[in-house]
Formats: sequence, C-alpha cells, structure tokens
Amino acid sequence: MRKPVVVAVDGSEASLLATEWGACEAQRRNAPLRIVAAPGLPPRLHAYEASSVTVANALRGLAARGLAAAVERVSEVAPAVMVDTDLIDGPPALAVTESASGAELLVVGARGSGGFTALVLGSVSRHVATYAPCPVVVVREATAAVHREIVVGVRDPDDSYAALDFAFEEAALRRARLLVVHAVSLPIAVAGIPPAARTAVTEVASESARRLTEMVGHWLEKYPDVEARSDVLRSHPAHVLASLSARADLVVVGRHGSPGKPGGSSIQHAVLGHAGGPVAIVPSAG
Repeated sequence: MRKPVVVAVDGSEASLLATEWGACEAQRRNAPLRIVAAPGLPPRLHAYEASSVTVANALRGLAARGLAAAVERVSEVAPAVMVDTDLIDGPPALAVTESASGAELLVVGARGSGGFTALVLGSVSRHVATYAPCPVVVVREATAAVHREIVVGVRDPDDSYAALDFAFEEAALRRARLLVVHAVSLPIAVAGIPPAARTAVTEVASESARRLTEMVGHWLEKYPDVEARSDVLRSHPAHVLASLSARADLVVVGRHGSPGKPGGSSIQHAVLGHAGGPVAIVPSAG
C-alpha cells in the first residue's frame, strides 16, 4: 500500500477545503487518506489546572467534531478513498509536523477559524511548511476552476531535484502542463546601470535559460507524457510565483536544507503569504 496523504483539520472551513484537496490528491495517487486533529491547549491556560482540564476536554470535543465533518466532506468528493482519523496529542505545530512522518505529503489550510481553534491550525501551516519531513501543501483559496497547469520555481538547477520530481509527478497525475521558472531579480532596465553590468546580467539570464532547457529535457526522459517548458523571468522570485499562482492548479517551491530540519526562506514565506492558490513546499532530497 502507498504511503498516506495526511490532512490536518480543526473544523474550520479552511481546513475542510484542505480536506477536499487532500482527498482528491489521495484519489489521484491511489493512496489512503489520514485525517488528524491536534486539539492542544491555549498556552495562557497552562497555569490553571482545573480550567485547563475543562478547556482541554472542550477542545477535544471540537476536534472530534472537526474530524467527523472532514470525513463527511471526503465522502462527498472522493467516496472511494480509504480514510482513517486520529486525535493527536502535544503542541499542535509539533504534533502535526510529527504526523507527517512516513507520509506521501501533508495538507493543511492556510488558517484556522476564530478563537482558540485559530491557534490550533492557523499557526501550524507556516511551521509544518518549514519543518515537515515530507512535501507540505498549504491550501489558500477555494476555486472550482481547473487550469491544468503546474508551476515550479527553480532557484538552482543543480539543487532542485526534489521539487522538480514532485512537480513532474503532479503534472503527470493531473495530465497538466508544467512551467519551470527561474527568476532573475536584477534591475537591468534601470537608468544609471553601467552597460557592462547590464551585459553581465543578460549573460546570466541567458545561461540560466540554457541550463533550464537542458534540465527540463532530462526530466522529460522520465516523464515523456508531460508537456513542459521553462522560462527565465526578470523579477523577484516571490512576486513571479505568487502572480503565476492565479492561473496554476499548484505552485511548487523547494525547501533547501536537510530533511526534517528548518529550511524556510523569505521567498517561501512570501509565496505562502500572497499566493492565490495551493502551494507545495518540498524539502530537499538531502
């Protein structure tokens, strides 16, 4: 059996949208779906033992209802997917991150509902995107549109294996086009830059385009049915990827660093904050 797709929920509409996305992804991958909820306890109540017990029980009840709502949502969008649920213990950000051990990928909503539950999931998405040992998909917006395009950002063609592998696999599963982009954020058209500097920037962009084309060609040998192209754009990487997210079914960003270790970058956080659709953060292969 394939490794499961894991979805973290808190009962909010954002987490139910993440559940829909995860259920459809599990169906595409012919994988089981594991839905988890981490009730946790608001930190400011830790000092009050009696109140903590009462609130903890209430939060576990809310989490259990959130799991039930998520299972019902799966039955509506992907009834053939095998589902199991789990209430997990510990600080929510850490517990959800640990739930991704051995998973195909982890799916979370961009933010939770108001009140206490916002502490449960809303603060989790950024943490798991930085620390989880498997790819993390943060589902930001609800849309029924299918663009059949996957976008993957490449910072260094020589250090993007994991992100490219994930992006090509997604494109193959969805029968979607794939756009591989590299952004050069240097102001080549600003007045006052010496001609020699402009020439150097142009040469860098040309070399990047050549390497991207060559790299995509190699990956097409593994995924011959995927329609893929590459492009070098002169803008800030986060702006490029956030803009492209409006027309893509998924934007893929690599997370550099050792698996399971922090590797979040300012680009990653900016894309997560401004994207108009789901974003996958893929940890380096090692």
